[in-house]
Amino acid sequence: EGSKGFTKDLCARYNIPTAAYGRFGDLASAKAYLEKTGAPIVIKADGLAAGKGVTVAMTMDEAQAALASCFDGSFGAAGAEVVIEEFMTGEEASFFCLCDGTTALPFGTAQDHKRVGDGDVGPNTGGMGAYSPAPVMTPDMIERTMREIIEPTMRGMAELGAPFAGILFAGLMITQNGPKLIEYNTRFGDPECQVLMMRLRDDLLVLLNAAVDGQLAHTSVRWRDEAA
Repeated sequence: EGSKGFTKDLCARYNIPTAAYGRFGDLASAKAYLEKTGAPIVIKADGLAAGKGVTVAMTMDEAQAALASCFDGSFGAAGAEVVIEEFMTGEEASFFCLCDGTTALPFGTAQDHKRVGDGDVGPNTGGMGAYSPAPVMTPDMIERTMREIIEPTMRGMAELGAPFAGILFAGLMITQNGPKLIEYNTRFGDPECQVLMMRLRDDLLVLLNAAVDGQLAHTSVRWRDEAA
């Protein structure tokens, strides 16, 4: 979560489906890449920016302004490096897993509304509202997400000497060709966590302790049938 560029490089190394991208540490090289790709395009501050470091630029002017904001210090150290990504089409969804370093246990789905204005317009926020489960995350889509995205990520982190334990929050784009990773967060999202907790039937503390103790392979999660 602390570096979008790290995540993109991990995807490239382990063949995890995601958008085509470039990483840049200076404005000139970022602009040169932008001139080659054109718009629409996605501009991301590499580091943590309170959910506000991503611009979906539909025009070149918007893209140029987003790059300028990153490199002029608007996002502090988070904007010292920029990731420029292919604009993907599809439906966004949030997919959660509880991880213990070896096992990743699916932990619900949600969809949130990021745009500040009614009608899904305006700049992104940290989240204006959410619901769970996400209808687009069918059993087949969940299985593909685990097989194509989550499991290679867990394997890759272990091979890098940093097995991941905790909450893995995958922001996904569900495309015509299946799920693609937009980004990872290593926490529950807000407001997504609020709707997940309303549906969770089990004791969260017991599940978190199972993750700490490396016991998720012997653990299951129960959910209420109702949506939240």
